[in-house]
Amino acid sequence: ILPGVSGAFFLLNGIIAAFTAASYAELGAAFPEAGGAYSWVREALPSPYGFYTGWANWFAQAVTCALYAATFGSFFVTLVTEYSDIGLEFALLGFLTLEKIITALVVVLFGYINYRGAEETGSIGVIVTSIKIVILAVFVIFGVIATLGHADWAANYTSVSEFAPNGVTGVLGAMGFVYVAFEGYDIIVQSGEEIKNPGRNIPRAIFYSLLVAVPIYLFVSFAAIGGIDVTPRLLEFAGMEGASTSIETWKLLGDLGELGIIRAAAQFVPFGFFLLIIAGLAATVSALNATLFASSRIAFSMSRDRLLPTELSELSEETRSPYLSIIASTTIVGIMAIALPIEIVASSSAVMFLLLFSMVNVAAIAMRRNRPDLERPFKIPYMPVIPILGIVFQLILAPFLLESQGLAIGFGEESKGFVALVTIVLWFALGVVVYLGYSSEREEEVLEEETPTVVAERATESRDSQLLVPIADPESAEQLMRAAVDVARERDAEIHVISVVTVAPQTPLAEGRQHVGERRELLSRAMAIGEEGGVPTQGTVRLGHDPATAIINTVEQYDSDTVLMGWHGQGRRRRDIVLGSNVDDVVRDARCDVLVERIGEPGDVESILVPTAGGPHAEYAAEVAGSIARANDAHVEIAYVVGSDADSDARTEAEELLAQAAESVGEHDSISSQLLDGDDVVEEIVDRSGGHDLTIVGATRESLLQQLVFGAIPEEVARRANGTIIMAKRNLGITGWVRRYLGFGG
Repeated sequence: ILPGVSGAFFLLNGIIAAFTAASYAELGAAFPEAGGAYSWVREALPSPYGFYTGWANWFAQAVTCALYAATFGSFFVTLVTEYSDIGLEFALLGFLTLEKIITALVVVLFGYINYRGAEETGSIGVIVTSIKIVILAVFVIFGVIATLGHADWAANYTSVSEFAPNGVTGVLGAMGFVYVAFEGYDIIVQSGEEIKNPGRNIPRAIFYSLLVAVPIYLFVSFAAIGGIDVTPRLLEFAGMEGASTSIETWKLLGDLGELGIIRAAAQFVPFGFFLLIIAGLAATVSALNATLFASSRIAFSMSRDRLLPTELSELSEETRSPYLSIIASTTIVGIMAIALPIEIVASSSAVMFLLLFSMVNVAAIAMRRNRPDLERPFKIPYMPVIPILGIVFQLILAPFLLESQGLAIGFGEESKGFVALVTIVLWFALGVVVYLGYSSEREEEVLEEETPTVVAERATESRDSQLLVPIADPESAEQLMRAAVDVARERDAEIHVISVVTVAPQTPLAEGRQHVGERRELLSRAMAIGEEGGVPTQGTVRLGHDPATAIINTVEQYDSDTVLMGWHGQGRRRRDIVLGSNVDDVVRDARCDVLVERIGEPGDVESILVPTAGGPHAEYAAEVAGSIARANDAHVEIAYVVGSDADSDARTEAEELLAQAAESVGEHDSISSQLLDGDDVVEEIVDRSGGHDLTIVGATRESLLQQLVFGAIPEEVARRANGTIIMAKRNLGITGWVRRYLGFGG
């Protein structure tokens, strides 16, 4: 890239990093605990995304730590061989060079330092970071003096004939690598449990780290490009023997690799080679120390949640540090640093971090929606614009990073990106094995302990599909079960009835057992309705501090396909409550289709109204209407409201949507379609519902950033319409969740 503009790209990387830093600041201050990104994604997104985020983060930190260790070994051997011949021919067992031995020793040393605890770890980090910054400041001062001492110093920044001589893809790939240098804020949040006043200090530490790092990158690159002189000796170090000394300085620095800054310092800083080698050693040591700390804390947090063996969360009695997690992470780092091609694996680590940062931004948006009541010492401004920008830029940089490393199939110099991609795939494949073979079962154990089952009545037979029906009110249970039977019978599903005995938060769950008897009786009556309708029905009574959590845990534990909940029409007592706190939470967080029935007067269902505006939720509403209509031999009317000033194109589109909805109803003898003229959609639907026994309306596709669960129109219709109302929301999977979190609807 044009050297004079390279600083602008460093600055752009800093701005992009700030987008994600804001998400880390908000979530880190609100959840000051070990685990960081893993914990937030696990809280905000469906299982198993939390596990895979933690798995990726553990890998990324461990490999990055191995890279720092290997770089330390390289710097150390360079220092030794600069002043002697020691180590040039040394090889233990024929393959362990002095560089590899030093690498292994430094990994073990910092594994022990981390074992000693966070206070010792932090003290070492402060010392080495201070040394590094002082030496870099000296480098910049002498580099600027040397730059300005050249009569044509500006030519070093402007002499390139093209803006990007290696192509735009090379620029973006380089930005991807440099961007990972900002991953320090992931390390900061890993120590949240050990930071004083985390709500204040975590955001400050994150943004201060950016304010310090970005100027350092800018000044160092300016000093190196402008202050260096191209000499035959430097060309020899770079492997460019015979090249002209008129070669651009940026190209020479690139070929010098990690020793470029050090060789530059040897020219214009007194004792520059020695000082910059020391700075390089200090930089790698501080980064190694911090990433090893972060890696072990991720394993510790995942173990504490039982996604990894519980032994990894055991604390040392002496130091109160997670010593087995530290040993495990140190072992992985040591093996990779010694045995694996670190450059290639580091590429996969960089991509992992870009993907990880994207997931954190998604989690920040999701958490604003799922936990509006959460205390946030720091709040992201202009939500969700800032996190969305972070996601977009990171997903752009990742593929270009791989492409810049070469995607040719094989293992040569042109295949580093390909091997990195294969490494990522293999690591996630191992993660799939671990999750399916170990972690998923432990997740179910945690769900059971959180809301224990005290009564479990089995069905006469089991089926592949399950409809979950939470019941609490004996008066509405029968009507709710009638609808459940109609839907389940049509879909060849079983019914799972659940009743939750709610215990006050400060009361032990065991105290709820005294109320189990009355819930068992309610369960038996509901199950009898299901069995009489010819649908296999099972039932459970659970204890819990929060009914919504118990229902959601049951969905996860039994892999339910649909939830049918009752609702009496209340809601909006608080700004952040739409239909009711329990209903809201289940609709937002359950990973399945959701039906919410506003209980009306009991009676036969002879006519059903299905308002439609297109989309997957309206389609689902029509499917449910078809199931109930066939069970009750009821008439189905599909309606679409068009504005009074709608033109012919709008009416044609409306007719097409009516036809699509009729097709979703399925085979039925009595279906009609109706265009309703009016400017108030809710008013028209409410008026029309008066002539029907049941109205079924699909959710609209507002963003989850709005304080809605089904959408403004369905919720208003459900409050105002006569008779029984069912609101329907189809589970769109992670794609739908992300689209809604990002404000695109779905």
